[in-house]
Amino acid sequence: MSDVTVTEVSRNFADYINRVAFRRETFTLVRGKKPLAELRPLPAGRHLSDLPDLLTSVPHLTEADAADFAADLTSARDELARTEVGDAWES
Repeated sequence: MSDVTVTEVSRNFADYINRVAFRRETFTLVRGKKPLAELRPLPAGRHLSDLPDLLTSVPHLTEADAADFAADLTSARDELARTEVGDAWES
């Protein structure tokens, strides 16, 4: 995070906005050596309120596919339980 004066940002506003948008830089806006605000990119991602729409857009498994998937999970868990865990650092 870089300190920059409010005057500097106001004179080159478009440049600072582009740096935030494209380089994901963050700036602390300072006036008289006193920090006043931050100029930073917004967090990327989705909002929790988008979850219902997202879930309805995901393809659903048929009953046969769901049963096959459950059988695969059971098989994988059984195999994992039978597998002896070794030392990952041993060569």
